[in-house]
Amino acid sequence: MASPSAADNYAGVYEGRLQPGSRPALLIVDVVTAYLTEGSALFMETAAAARDSNIRLAQAARAAGVPVVFTNVRYKPDGSDGGVFYRKAPVLKAFVEGSPLGAFPEGLAPQEGERVFTKQYPSAFFGTGLAEALHAEGIDTLLVTGYSTSGCVRASALDAMQYGFVPLVVRDACADRHEGPHEANLFDLQAKYAEVISEAEALAVIAAARRP
Repeated sequence: MASPSAADNYAGVYEGRLQPGSRPALLIVDVVTAYLTEGSALFMETAAAARDSNIRLAQAARAAGVPVVFTNVRYKPDGSDGGVFYRKAPVLKAFVEGSPLGAFPEGLAPQEGERVFTKQYPSAFFGTGLAEALHAEGIDTLLVTGYSTSGCVRASALDAMQYGFVPLVVRDACADRHEGPHEANLFDLQAKYAEVISEAEALAVIAAARRP
């Protein structure tokens, strides 16, 4: 007898749905050149397509008056502010202060007035003050994008939910090193913590929230 599929196994157990609120923001997690530069240890073949999706989302959000928020990663030269995470993943040396790999790519740089939260750990919320800043602006929904799906995107979406924001993870605007972890984490996020949506659906959420 064939084993049930993941969808069959989860059916009737994890089927809740979240609806976006009225005040979304776009959270772009770690879309930096380390993942887009061939030869970089962090290079991902799917990163460019996700970057392009992020560019379109950011343009739409700005036009609609929806806040665009960025994160990046930066460490002291000795990595002392990276703790166990830095020791576990030595590849994070790519983000030591001054490294060009930590820069935002062309076409997706923060504009004047847009917030950038610099982090040392996977979640955009851990030790950054992001939750407080978003609550102060009345944000209730986060369109979450970036790199990588199984790492910082997942951690940020999970924390978004725990801080009371509705997380909408935009499939087309996320990337990972391999399709397996990418799809597995999107499946689990959809089941338990977030809504996984397409770029077109994200653009509709942005359009619905257009501010005068």
